[in-house]
Amino acid sequence: MQENLEEAKAGKRISSFGWAVADKKAHFKAMKFSRHSVGANDILIEILFAGICHSDIHSARSEWSDGIYPMIPGHEIAGRVIAVGSKVSKFKVGDFAGVGCMVNSCGECEACKKSHEQFCENGKSVFTYNCTDYFHDNEPTYGGYSNNIVVSEKFAIKVPQNAPLDKVAPLLCAGITTYSPLKFSKVKKGSVVGVAGFGGLGMMALKYAVKMGAEVFVFARNEKRKEEALKMGAKALYTTDKLKEVKEKFDLIISTIPTAYNPSVYLDLLTYGGELSIVGLPPTEVMPKISLNSFVFKANKRVYGSLIGGIKETQEMLDFSLENEIYPETKIITADKIDEAYENLTNGGGGGFRYVIDIKKSL
Repeated sequence: MQENLEEAKAGKRISSFGWAVADKKAHFKAMKFSRHSVGANDILIEILFAGICHSDIHSARSEWSDGIYPMIPGHEIAGRVIAVGSKVSKFKVGDFAGVGCMVNSCGECEACKKSHEQFCENGKSVFTYNCTDYFHDNEPTYGGYSNNIVVSEKFAIKVPQNAPLDKVAPLLCAGITTYSPLKFSKVKKGSVVGVAGFGGLGMMALKYAVKMGAEVFVFARNEKRKEEALKMGAKALYTTDKLKEVKEKFDLIISTIPTAYNPSVYLDLLTYGGELSIVGLPPTEVMPKISLNSFVFKANKRVYGSLIGGIKETQEMLDFSLENEIYPETKIITADKIDEAYENLTNGGGGGFRYVIDIKKSL
């Protein structure tokens, strides 16, 4: 850390260490690299915890598009600020901070001005890893499976000193990904909400919707976690082979499913004007499709996609989560277990919890 402090003070690039894959079939290995220098509006964060998201797996294996290799995934980051730029006002050294899925955007288009930076209309959303950094010589971005990160203070989330950082980290993707559509669809007391898929995202959607006052039902492949869902506040759990037996009509169904499925079957479960929100994104080769007939003959029901949330909403989500003690179920690992965690999540053995890498214990 002392080396990083000296580099930041001298305006040099920041020496970094992380765990990367060299190609879509590779295993994770240690890698030394460097990050851009700490600018006037930047902060340098010592990463303490980094969550593993299913998106990391899709990206590392080039299941959505060709990845940028070597790749260091990770967009669920929590740590401590160890240096700040000359114009930084939001953070001071010693503060806790989080970084989610984005580290920059143009800041000038209507989407950015409305705090929807993830939809930057100039195509300048810079994602935390596997992305071109348009604002720093088009170098590739490297994520949170590493010991530090340099980020604009505008894209860092304020974290209270008493917050459990190991649980805060996964909120910065899993939390905002499910919180955002619930807010967009104006879920409130009396709303009837369905959660399709009961993994890490599904669990968060259930917890948030229950706290917002909704009646929540879960759709899962089997009943293995039925008791767990009921304890979290679900009214019932239905297996996906028995959807025709469902009697409830839903105002909103959030699909967190990351594998092949038929979205149209969930349209039948919506009330008139109900909404199906897609947040799970399966691999390209098995990407689901919805026919036009499903729209025309489904009684003015709506289907929309939701991509994380802007920085303002992400801070709102974190504040809401901490105030109401809404956290993901987590399992702490060290970096030498990343490959094993990926296999478990791919084969459905994740158990609904979020793997979180303890970075300091991994070094």
